[in-house]
Amino acid sequence: MQRKYLFYFFFIAIALVFAGRLFYIQVLQEEYKLSALNNVVRIEKVYPGRGLIYDRNQKLLVGNQSAYDLMVVPAQVQVKDTLAFCRLVGLSKEEYRNRMLAAKRYSYLKPSIFVKQISKEDFALIQEQLHLFPGFYPQKRILRDYMTLAGANVLGFIGEANERYIQDHPEYQLGDLIGKTGIEKSYEDVLKGKIGVNYRLKDVHNRVMGPYQNGDFDTLPEPGLDVQSTIDIVIQAYGEKLMQGKRGSIVAIEPSSGEILALVTSPSYKPDLMVGRQRSVNYNRLYRDSISLPLFDRGLLAEYPPGSPFKVINALIGLQEGTLTPSTSYTCHHGFHYGRLHVACHCGTNYPIALRTGISKSCNNYFCQVFKNIIEKYPTAQEGMNVWSNHVKSFNIGQFLNNDLPTGRKGLVPDADYYDRAFGYKGWKAVSTISLAIGQGEMLLTPIQMANMTAAIANRGYYYTPHIIKSIGGKPIDNKQYTEKKQTTIDSIHFPVVIEGMFDVFESGTARGARMESIQMCGKTGTAENPHGQDHSIFVAFAPKDNPKIAISIIVENGYWGSRWAAPIASLIIEKYLTGEISRPEMEKRMLAGDLSEEYAKQLIEKYGLEVMDTTANASR
Repeated sequence: MQRKYLFYFFFIAIALVFAGRLFYIQVLQEEYKLSALNNVVRIEKVYPGRGLIYDRNQKLLVGNQSAYDLMVVPAQVQVKDTLAFCRLVGLSKEEYRNRMLAAKRYSYLKPSIFVKQISKEDFALIQEQLHLFPGFYPQKRILRDYMTLAGANVLGFIGEANERYIQDHPEYQLGDLIGKTGIEKSYEDVLKGKIGVNYRLKDVHNRVMGPYQNGDFDTLPEPGLDVQSTIDIVIQAYGEKLMQGKRGSIVAIEPSSGEILALVTSPSYKPDLMVGRQRSVNYNRLYRDSISLPLFDRGLLAEYPPGSPFKVINALIGLQEGTLTPSTSYTCHHGFHYGRLHVACHCGTNYPIALRTGISKSCNNYFCQVFKNIIEKYPTAQEGMNVWSNHVKSFNIGQFLNNDLPTGRKGLVPDADYYDRAFGYKGWKAVSTISLAIGQGEMLLTPIQMANMTAAIANRGYYYTPHIIKSIGGKPIDNKQYTEKKQTTIDSIHFPVVIEGMFDVFESGTARGARMESIQMCGKTGTAENPHGQDHSIFVAFAPKDNPKIAISIIVENGYWGSRWAAPIASLIIEKYLTGEISRPEMEKRMLAGDLSEEYAKQLIEKYGLEVMDTTANASR
């Protein structure tokens, strides 16, 4: 009797094991469920249109275009003629094998991208024969369509999200596109939109027969929001044209708002190189160009000694600290002399000059005296240096701008601690750091910081954080970071004499050759010492003198002195922006024809033995 019960117990136990296993396979185990579902249903992502990008005048800069990814489900692949398939999609047999292995490593049952970003024209030919190769199907993709050849560094580009990004942003999946640089990266959250999903019934030939469950499970994509940038694309393109054959940057800002009008870096590249199947090839070529650095945004990342334009900041600090007045005069004897220390000067004056003339003639001796007096006002050089440093930093120099651009650098404004460490003792004096008087030495600024500094001068003591977006989804930006005034530590009463001196720079000073008859411009030339070769040409300016509409900084690397390249380029851009015309075509012609690439190549060959490519061709390709 007991044996009979034991048999029943054993039989029931076996039945329960099988039932449990069957329940696990059919209900709990997703792999088999997915496999069954994949045999009859295709899950298709529906990518939304990415938000459009416009310039400040509502000119479309970046639109969208349709393309296709060729998807693969390895478990369903039936390719009898591999060579024919490779010819159809434009792959070698080795590429086919490698991509299939990668797809299988990702998932044997889940779809993944096999060939990405196929153009509409190419896909039309592929689609006719795709039914012959089960396991492959198309997925519509939205790519960027650039309406301009300018502003690649500003607009940025999109690319596939990598695994690290997906880990930090689980809403993305492998194959999704994200903004990598520029506006595309900074405003990814508003541009991306929301992906939809379609479930489609398919036949044994992998052809779509219709919606699954009448489309009850489908979701619609939500397009991204359009954004209006602050960029004036006409000025951006004109600046890039003027900078061809040169290395450097142009940053232009509207002082009354902090809106960036132009952000030029040179050499650069055409934005459409970053679209389609050749994007990876083009990116690698640009990335490996270690001479021209076309992917390096000099306007945001390059750091330079500001040179003579920084003299106006020292003048303002001196006025604020009471160690300088507009009538304070010094006589220049070919430079500043202090014991064995000598800072040369070529201002051409050998008579007493006051502040306004000191600015217009860019007298080194004058501003060495100004700086020395600022530091020596205080009991110790350390205390004086910290006061000076805090004034400088109030112009948002030596710190991140905290703007809406995806990259940037702080630059460097030294303080007492910096020099205590550098000298190794605390007994240093004002003259130990005298190079700061003329914007040299340890001081480093980025071009956008120089432009913002100039905007603060144009505004008589305040600025708005520079930013690149004007409105989102048709609504003006409402971010206090960009809409609230930031005050410097300099009282507004001290700016007029400095501005008059900058006005004289064009009227009778170092930039008189770049003067425009119809526009009252204020500026300051500069020549920044370059330990790696020829000095850099630097210029900052704003215009008109009253109620300024544009503030600008220009750096032409290895351009000798400020009045040679940077000042004329600034003058042309200001006139183009304010009037829409050019009244000095001979100046424009000379700037357009100017090519420093050969000279730069010669310097590199002499210094490092490098062979350098033609940068003019590189900049325009």
